[in-house]
Amino acid sequence: AAVDAILEAAGTRASIAPPAWVDDPYVPFYKVAALPAEARMAEQRRNTERAFELREWWLREMLATASPLTERMTLFWHNHFATGQQKVRSGQLLYRQNVLLRREALGNFGALLREVSRDPAMLIYLDNAGSRRQAPNENFAREVMELFTLGEGRYTERDIQEAARAFTGWSIDRDTGEYRYRPFIHDGGVKTVLGRTGRLGGEEVLEILLARPETAAFVTRKLWREFVSPSPDEREVDRLAGIFRDARYAVKPLLRAMFLSEAFWSGENRGALIKSPVDLVVGTLHTFGIRPLDLRPAVTASALLGQNLFAPPNVKGWPGGEAWINSATLLGRKQLIDRVFRGSDAMAEAPPNGAAAGAREATPQARLRRMMDRGLATYALDWDRFTREMGDGPGRAEGLVRLVLAVPPVEPPAKGLPGPELVRQLVADPAFQLR
Repeated sequence: AAVDAILEAAGTRASIAPPAWVDDPYVPFYKVAALPAEARMAEQRRNTERAFELREWWLREMLATASPLTERMTLFWHNHFATGQQKVRSGQLLYRQNVLLRREALGNFGALLREVSRDPAMLIYLDNAGSRRQAPNENFAREVMELFTLGEGRYTERDIQEAARAFTGWSIDRDTGEYRYRPFIHDGGVKTVLGRTGRLGGEEVLEILLARPETAAFVTRKLWREFVSPSPDEREVDRLAGIFRDARYAVKPLLRAMFLSEAFWSGENRGALIKSPVDLVVGTLHTFGIRPLDLRPAVTASALLGQNLFAPPNVKGWPGGEAWINSATLLGRKQLIDRVFRGSDAMAEAPPNGAAAGAREATPQARLRRMMDRGLATYALDWDRFTREMGDGPGRAEGLVRLVLAVPPVEPPAKGLPGPELVRQLVADPAFQLR
């Protein structure tokens, strides 16, 4: 019943209004490049500021949404169909893609694949906007097979070359930023992709990819790593992929089967996943009812911990898993938690002095520390309100543990601790890094 309720509540639109500029006219890059140097730099600064505003808006939606699963799946598809501001250079196009990902977040993978393949941000990011029959660009053709559908090693270089010819002409209007098919630069010749021969266009190539059983298994495997464990059970993947194919790539039947599987509820898979920076930041604020007016510090913290929304590291997106944890980010995670749950005490240490200290201040950890000192001062937990909501009684401590941690704490806290101290110990426990 819980699974069905969560799936039925899934939305398709954000509940928070986006920044007003998303409806401004699109400014093409060629016009920006033609500006005088000072005006060009001003436009670049404006684009950078808009990217920050877009990240703040999305984090606010994650906190406010009535369907957290919708936002988690929107983030999943953002990582699956990775695009980044560094190359797209347009907040409007990134926003439009985000709207698309949310609309089909729990809709239909086939429909999402077709629309993303025509999405202007994707066409720019993977260089297909300028692909023409005289010089087909292979980037999109390669990634649509390797990263979006089949997975690595399930195609040949010849398949990529032929598919690239099929996608020629899938472009954008350079003045409006809208998708535009340009038949005069499309290669209409005979092609062979994965054993099928004909005058194939991009739509036919996508149909070929969706018809392959490897596609359903590839997407299912990635969703397993998102929701169940880092190591998929291949027998279960085959079963779930069959459900996915039978549902003609509808996402909800796949998620329902996955959420009701024994593996999902297995004790050995509980707490088996490491929280991403967005998980950690948004999850902490949500769990403890912290609603700061300014989310820019949260955006910055997530970025410095390794997950900068709308700017994945490359076409493969964020690798996730154990890659979230290293010597630098682990310290940053600890500083973030300390700042929220210990207030100004956490930053009371004197700043380092000397040349060596100055070098240390330039590190990501030092930048995170300074940012927390300034911006996270308003993120402190309202202990009185939180205590009232939790109530009191013999079961309070157990309730707090179950609320805060996915698994029992590595270092069980002493009995009889006051509520604030108990919470501080729980969030400082290594188990708080898991979901």
